[in-house]
Amino acid sequence: MYSQYGTKMAILGGGCFWCTEAVFLQVQGVKSVVSGYAGGTADTANYKAVCDGDTGHAEVIRIEFDEDVISFEKLLDIFFVVHDPTTLNRQGNDVGTQYRSVIFYLDENQHLVAEQKVAELKSLGVNIVTEISPAPTFYLAEEYHQNFYARNPTQGYCNAVIPAKLAKLRSHIFSQ
Repeated sequence: MYSQYGTKMAILGGGCFWCTEAVFLQVQGVKSVVSGYAGGTADTANYKAVCDGDTGHAEVIRIEFDEDVISFEKLLDIFFVVHDPTTLNRQGNDVGTQYRSVIFYLDENQHLVAEQKVAELKSLGVNIVTEISPAPTFYLAEEYHQNFYARNPTQGYCNAVIPAKLAKLRSHIFSQ
């Protein structure tokens, strides 16, 4: 799916959206990242209801990216490096369906690329539990969640989790 600026969109869930947002904002070719909710059964979503497990939504990020600079496949490479796609409904100490590993594809090409990437990892013996589903309605998270790490760099959770994810990103980029 193209945005109004000729860039493409991707929707990924890899645990806490503060963490995934912080990572993908560092990636060359990524134009914007917004935190939100997707994949539930409720007709709306907000932080409290999602965290309480009342909606079935996952915390996700919607990435706008320039495909001339970075491909969807490369975004998935990063996605699989910076979160644990082998734990069902869990990322570290964050537990619940809202923290599940999920790729919400926006077109058939993204669907095929996601399926191929998961098959490739499984062929290497990685027990991937990542859900691959058509993109549902995306609900924008509350304003205070947007760009959370940049605005709250001393917040305890952020300091405990995000620097390690950013180190994995740097290691991945420099190992290529």
